[in-house]
Amino acid sequence: MSGVSPVAAYSPAQPSLPTPSPFSFSVASTRWSSRPSIHLSNLLLRSLTLLFSFVSALSLAAPSPNKNEGKLHHGFLAYTEFKYCFIVTILAFLYSAYQLFKGVCDMAYRGILISDMASDYSSFILDQLVGYLLISSSSVVVPVIQQIEQSTSLWKAAIVSVSMSFAAFLVIAASALLSGYKLCKRIIW
Repeated sequence: MSGVSPVAAYSPAQPSLPTPSPFSFSVASTRWSSRPSIHLSNLLLRSLTLLFSFVSALSLAAPSPNKNEGKLHHGFLAYTEFKYCFIVTILAFLYSAYQLFKGVCDMAYRGILISDMASDYSSFILDQLVGYLLISSSSVVVPVIQQIEQSTSLWKAAIVSVSMSFAAFLVIAASALLSGYKLCKRIIW
């Protein structure tokens, strides 16, 4: 003990290195496998929302031609509820395309498009908003579908549109839970 300085003998223990966050990745590696599975599942959910909202909007915009020549064919533009559903699914499509693009850019270029904190907050808030709009547009269209004659192509297109819009809502709800988890992980841990 005679060769050890008193400062070194009584110094507190070295602080341990912090555990890396599951949202961080190695600087040396930028491959897809280096990202946590939470990012890959987020990309999968965003692509499913993109697909479902696209099919929902497409089914309203391009119904099959009416087989009954004697009846006047009214498109979805004759009903304000269908217009609302169409606009909401287009907004959900654009939002999902943006989130998918941002997710791919974050994985490829290490998050230079938007900061992680701003991205977590905006994703959580906008997921909630888009989810609300999707479920409200689906619920508004259902009573109108019941009033339309069942043999028309608009009725079939509206059924497909509402089904796909509800599926997009379920997927965006899962995305909202995932973005809420990421936000809580950022704030609390």
